[in-house]
Amino acid sequence: MTTSFIRTTTLSRHYQLGGETVRALDGVDLTIKQGEFVGIAGPSGSGKSTLLYLLGGLDQPTSGHVWVKNQDIVALDEDELARFRQKMIGFVFQSFNLIPTMTAVQNVEFPMIFARISPKERHERAQYVLELVGLGDRLHHKPTELSGGQQQRVSIARSLVNNPAIVLADEPTGNLDSKSGQDIINILHQLNQEENRTIIMVTHDESLLKVTTRHIKLLDGRILDDVNNRLK
Repeated sequence: MTTSFIRTTTLSRHYQLGGETVRALDGVDLTIKQGEFVGIAGPSGSGKSTLLYLLGGLDQPTSGHVWVKNQDIVALDEDELARFRQKMIGFVFQSFNLIPTMTAVQNVEFPMIFARISPKERHERAQYVLELVGLGDRLHHKPTELSGGQQQRVSIARSLVNNPAIVLADEPTGNLDSKSGQDIINILHQLNQEENRTIIMVTHDESLLKVTTRHIKLLDGRILDDVNNRLK
């Protein structure tokens, strides 16, 4: 593994709220190695999701830098950022964000349209990743015909379809019952262990951190603790 696959330096994100400055993230220095499964925990408002969005290029910092494979993504323009996300990042959100009029396979195919992949290859790849997450028998079901856990599996399949090096998961079990949530964690763990994907997962449930290789606790926009679970 490389020593610096992802690196942030004095990363800050401040907002103006009325006459006050809210320091959502306040000078974070962080290095993540390729192939790590990093859990990010902390109370509401600690900066967890803000950090995740900055790492994925969905938001711009007030100051500081985000380096991914020695490229400072803060310096990229909107078109370059879009290409970076398409090539490098897979996003999994708490709310699934599936298109309700599309079937599971169509939802997974959708990101590949923008990558200009042929319809035949789109379908084959979408079917493959849906089978990977255990939904080979639900290809033609729409979101309303799927359970919450199944919808999140579709979301994970969609995040994987462009073969990203990094999967960013924001509270991926937040809307699920405990069994479905554990199934999702098992899939993320499998992706990390068997495919060496770098997984960064935000969660408020500290019990989920036991499957990660490392976990970080944030408080008031700063790193409070950084624990290597392999050494525990």
